[in-house]
Amino acid sequence: MATLVGKPAPKFKTASIVKGAIKPDVALDDYKGKWVVLFFYPLDFTFVCPTEINGFADRIADFQSRGAEVVGVSIDSQYSHLAWYNTPRNKGGIAGAEYPILADEAKGIALRGVFLINPDGVVQSETVNFFNVGRNVDEILRTLDAAQQAAKTGEVCPANWSKGKDTINPKEASKFFEKVK
Repeated sequence: MATLVGKPAPKFKTASIVKGAIKPDVALDDYKGKWVVLFFYPLDFTFVCPTEINGFADRIADFQSRGAEVVGVSIDSQYSHLAWYNTPRNKGGIAGAEYPILADEAKGIALRGVFLINPDGVVQSETVNFFNVGRNVDEILRTLDAAQQAAKTGEVCPANWSKGKDTINPKEASKFFEKVK
């Protein structure tokens, strides 16, 4: 399996739910000029998936404050997504999730993939977990911050970098390393 990092994100156009309503055509092109956090999850009405959907929903303002849109995807139909959306959280549902959940009625079940796509439609980061390991929304936000910082300044972000910490100017890397203890 080849990585998509550094390549244009594959185009899509599919049905979805958005804020509890079925929308017939949502496309990647709808997000031109914005950062996109596109994540895939295995199936509606499962155990780990609602924790992730709700985890993103609880932090949607954090993503939007960074100019990023969150989009979820599974192989379930928009009708299944709508039924799950209409299920309260305390019953394993995703009620209140305010971002699009796309229907990708493909064969098989998706792994837990996250793709950060820049405003030009190029994949900047991808991570994939097996079915049994949920994602960390804080880490996705940190990676988004790093990708945006690097895009804005042309500098690079070292290991464990977080917003507000020093980046490395490749032309002046020795200055950065002089500060390292």
